[in-house]
Amino acid sequence: MTTQTETELGQPSPPTSAKYSAWVLAMLFIVYAFNFLDRQIISILAIPIQQELGLSDRQLGLLGGIAFALLYSTLGVPIAWLADRTKRTWIITISLSIWSGFTALCGFATNFTQLFLARVGVGVGEAGGVAPSYSLIADYFPPQSRARALAIYSLGIPIGSAFGVVAGALIAGGAVGDNLDWRAAFIIVGLAGILIAPLFKLTVREPKRGGLDAPQRPAVEAELAENAAAAGEPVKAPEKPGIFKVLAVLSKKPSFWFLTLGASCSSMMGYGVFFWVPSFFRRSFFSDLGLQDAIIQSGWLFGAILFVGGSLGIILGGVLGDLMGKGSKRMYAIVPAVAFFVTYPFYIAGVLAPTPLMAVLLFMIPTGLGLAWLGPTLSAFQHLVPPNMRSMASAIFLLINNLLGIGVGVYALGELSTLLTPNFGEEALRYSIMIGATLYLVAGGLFLIGSRTIVRDWEEA
Repeated sequence: MTTQTETELGQPSPPTSAKYSAWVLAMLFIVYAFNFLDRQIISILAIPIQQELGLSDRQLGLLGGIAFALLYSTLGVPIAWLADRTKRTWIITISLSIWSGFTALCGFATNFTQLFLARVGVGVGEAGGVAPSYSLIADYFPPQSRARALAIYSLGIPIGSAFGVVAGALIAGGAVGDNLDWRAAFIIVGLAGILIAPLFKLTVREPKRGGLDAPQRPAVEAELAENAAAAGEPVKAPEKPGIFKVLAVLSKKPSFWFLTLGASCSSMMGYGVFFWVPSFFRRSFFSDLGLQDAIIQSGWLFGAILFVGGSLGIILGGVLGDLMGKGSKRMYAIVPAVAFFVTYPFYIAGVLAPTPLMAVLLFMIPTGLGLAWLGPTLSAFQHLVPPNMRSMASAIFLLINNLLGIGVGVYALGELSTLLTPNFGEEALRYSIMIGATLYLVAGGLFLIGSRTIVRDWEEA
């Protein structure tokens, strides 16, 4: 039986076909879609939840932000440490089961505290889903196609979010059944995720770490292992660095930090808008409709924005990142920077649109451009550290990005809307989004600064 140590030292492992790599990517995409489905469904369900439980925008911001982000972000680092030392497929399977179970429990909450704690549980589970997945993709796809693979994986964000919004709207809006409400929506999507977990574990193999980065490495390591055996010395497994050693490496790579902070600024607005746009549509365009009709209308419109705009933006970013990166690695940072700068005016136009249809069309553009950074940037992160540090480096990025993006962004827009309500009433959320959109200009500037050192910081195979 081949041990993990032998596999990592370059011993023969089962060959991976293109079809099987595509299957693995498809399974990771499905898991990621459930990640965002369970995470995002609360944005459309916030409308009936707020009415039934009597919550303020501030409390909704806490449910969509801090409740989820606090442990989701901080637990990602120790889980990534574990992912660099054990089977990543097991970690993803267990994580999917946990966050799906807590999503179902959200449907049994009867007050703010219970719902807050259930959302904390969702964050605990989802903490183990993303960083190990990034690492798996890097071991199934070579560097020249990695940005596109990560972009396809990242399609789980808009597709999962769109499905969650639309499914939640149809269930809570009474379009599926008269006896189903927002509680049933949580329970149904949670149980669906639990059913996917065993399929993932049974069909996704653990690949050799770093096997696609340096074709010469397995032969060299095999020779070292053979020499050690001939000398009667033990074969040493590759080093598994801890967080402080990874931080020491990253401290010498300024591009990692500028890209991380830039992505975090983008995520503050991106996650904030994902959470609040359904409420914006209801308040600014559908205030004259009944609650159920407003939920359904808002769900369909926002679902279209996420599915069309988000999917096209992520695919575009991944393709451009791979193509332009062949000429200059700086393009992995410059492409997202340009997208961020163009995003800003379209968000302003979207929130000022006079009709819901015009708002949808305008929102599609910045939604896509605001997600175009995922493919090239996540691919760049896999190259800024050695293969045995990828999960930990990804977790450090996710810690910062999610604490600021989810934890601060969602709450900040809700808090700002609460503060503006005395002056603007139901239109306060409109102006809250307009103010928050300036973060995209900051994100673009940080990415441009990061592009200056990314070539120097790149880890060549």
